[in-house]
Amino acid sequence: MEFDWYRNGENVLFWHWSPNYGWKMDFRVRGYNECLVMYILAAASPTHSVDAKVYHEGWAENGKINKVNKPESIAAKFPLHLQMKHQGDAWNGGPMFWAHYSYLGLDPRGLKDQYADYWKENTTQALINYQWCADNPLHYKGYSDSSWGLTSSYSVKGYSHHAPTTERDLGVLTPSAALGSFPYTPSQSNAALIYWYQHYKNKLLGKYGFYDAFSVADNWFPQQYLAIDQGPIVVMMENYRSNLLWNLFMSCPEVKNGLRKLGFESPWLTK
Repeated sequence: MEFDWYRNGENVLFWHWSPNYGWKMDFRVRGYNECLVMYILAAASPTHSVDAKVYHEGWAENGKINKVNKPESIAAKFPLHLQMKHQGDAWNGGPMFWAHYSYLGLDPRGLKDQYADYWKENTTQALINYQWCADNPLHYKGYSDSSWGLTSSYSVKGYSHHAPTTERDLGVLTPSAALGSFPYTPSQSNAALIYWYQHYKNKLLGKYGFYDAFSVADNWFPQQYLAIDQGPIVVMMENYRSNLLWNLFMSCPEVKNGLRKLGFESPWLTK
């Protein structure tokens, strides 16, 4: 991967390029979202690396990543997940895949830089997501402390970025949100797994595990999968069980070099 080329001459990484349209999408990848690992891999590349300033100026926008409002909530101690911006929207905690995708291999335990403690950030995001569904402020049928999880997935009408806000909660639960959060919320995630298996096995469980999304409120139980939602379930449950994927990824010397280059702290950097 020519990460240095994907800078397009700027101190940021770009999301889209094609041979037909070039850079016309003009989408700079800025935090916070699911792409932290991309910047770490870019810094880690032995052949097409990027400078640390690409991370700090591009991803973190010279510290703007932490300059957000702080509502009185469980998130008040952890700034990144108070009001994250993603494609122009602001969400309290964001969809859960932000705490999954980068951390399938990147071990968040003890992972810190000048902007955040990522274990605390991810755990807090999961707890916000869980508590929103348990409290169920919009009074959707099917939500409880044993049936929860909001993230981007199929929805009753197309595809939607479900998240714990009035605007983004559409009454659709996505098993990947809760089950991909096993390392952060093991008891809450396990409760969801057991509840869905016991109460919705015939409607939710298929050959490749739980289907992508469902809505009890709309009696909507489509038997379809979305691979990028299924993947985090398997990987994060295994990371919770054995640390397997974290151990493999974090043992790579290139990854360690990238983390050091960007100023990260991690227990893995002392091994």
